[in-house]
Amino acid sequence: MKRIYILIFLVLGLAFACWHYALHPAVPAGTIIQPNTPSKSILLIPLDGRPPCRQFVIDAGAIAGYAVNTPPSELQDYYSAPGDTAGMRKWLQENLPQQEAAIISIDQLLYGGLLAAREKEATPAQQDELIAFLRQLHQENPNKPLLAFSILPRQTPQDTIDGYQEKKDLLAYSRLKGRQYAGLPVDEGELSRLEQAISPQNMQKYLQHFDENEALNRKLIALVKEGVLTRLVLGQDDGEEYSIPNIAKAHLWAFMQQEGLPEDKAVITHGADEIALTMLTAYQNESAGYQPAIYIAYNHPATAGTIMPYMAIDMATVAREKIDLSGGREAASPDEADLILYLSANDYEQDTVSLRARNVQELKGYLNQSKHIALVDLSKHFMAQETLLPLLLAKDIPLNALTAYAGWNTASNAVGTATASASLYLSAQKNAQSPEEALGTMASNIHFLQNRILEDYFYLKEDIDTVNHTLKKAGYRNTADLDLEHNWRWANSMLQESMQKHLAAYKQSKALKAPVRIDTPQGAFTVFMDDLTMELSFPWPRTFEIYLETTPYLYQTSTS
Repeated sequence: MKRIYILIFLVLGLAFACWHYALHPAVPAGTIIQPNTPSKSILLIPLDGRPPCRQFVIDAGAIAGYAVNTPPSELQDYYSAPGDTAGMRKWLQENLPQQEAAIISIDQLLYGGLLAAREKEATPAQQDELIAFLRQLHQENPNKPLLAFSILPRQTPQDTIDGYQEKKDLLAYSRLKGRQYAGLPVDEGELSRLEQAISPQNMQKYLQHFDENEALNRKLIALVKEGVLTRLVLGQDDGEEYSIPNIAKAHLWAFMQQEGLPEDKAVITHGADEIALTMLTAYQNESAGYQPAIYIAYNHPATAGTIMPYMAIDMATVAREKIDLSGGREAASPDEADLILYLSANDYEQDTVSLRARNVQELKGYLNQSKHIALVDLSKHFMAQETLLPLLLAKDIPLNALTAYAGWNTASNAVGTATASASLYLSAQKNAQSPEEALGTMASNIHFLQNRILEDYFYLKEDIDTVNHTLKKAGYRNTADLDLEHNWRWANSMLQESMQKHLAAYKQSKALKAPVRIDTPQGAFTVFMDDLTMELSFPWPRTFEIYLETTPYLYQTSTS
């Protein structure tokens, strides 16, 4: 009987060992690869406290060795509560002398964040007070670059304008005025009807918002000409092809031309949340004397001319804008490129999804040639079925071989994020001084890459609709304004349970577990991910975005 028990014990032990090594294959000899310790330091006054505006910059900055320092949370905005503008200015003034440079959101310093800027007004005196502060900041730190950005108002009327019909009429009026300004024919009768239907008070409030912003940006442009601001980027938030915001943008562009400012000093771009990250990338590339050559590839012949939701321009224009903004240049072919920016923007109604299998083979071919790929994986209807990632997983394409991935929100956000993070990685690798530094850079990059895959695909294409539907089914109608004491906690519980299930399955996929070869100027390395953990929550009481941080456990398996 004793022998039987011993035999059973041995069989069970063998079975357990087989199960353990199936889930956790033996890691070749070596130590875990750690991210590099930051060697440079820069300040960031973020557009607001959301992860894309703050945490993305911190995490991507680490790829290139930057410690990105941000104001303490007590000064930062929180959802509808604006930030402490006076405290923010004081913090900036006290901390800039110890830093290389500062990336500064004007909307945060003047209004207290992006949401506050959409609703609050700033008098000419308040604007002038900020301008005087920036002059003083430059005088006290003449050798510290001040890299500022300001966001043009979006077309959507302010929340303080009441009435569904009034807002609908203002949007229609804006579109007609935009077409009229562009020299296109419009229905003059309909324009006149809208002018009569909209109350004078709301018309004035709506238009004054654009006038106020244009006056502020003219003052900022003047600071660039004076040399106070090293660079100024004006972003257009949630645009359309024809609208009053485009009229304001045209006025400012003409003023920049009149002042004779080159685009490396003052530029207008589409987007908002990704601007701080692209400015950090441009600063890094300029500091390193590096201009990455980026080839734009498309998943479908129609993609280059496609205008995605919330955009005023097509995909090709977005890509070229973001390449320029991050300090890169467009390459004529994949062979001469440092990076291939692969743009996928699928729309099942236009049958672009039929080429997905071919797209996967194309990506596989690029990876087999050791090409650096930044994959932008967009969906016209924000659906998993329109994206490429499910096929990459099904075909066991090694995802850690990608240099960047993004599929978040608008085309400008996603293209800007992927282009910037990939450029930071290439620049850092080009300047790595040792194999250890090259591996540390790779570790930081894979951290950012996996953050983006888990949020942009697994949450935004898989889980957000489930969370919203469950909340609404229980009677909570407004998922953009959750109750911190009740449904916000429930939503967090749903988020964590569902995403941890995704992670458990994802960690066992061949696409994640496969060893990948990483080519760097310091040599070629083969790395293996043994494990991936994740922490996440809703940073604001709404389901639109999440805070997500992964910890990849990476090992070097061989060196060649």
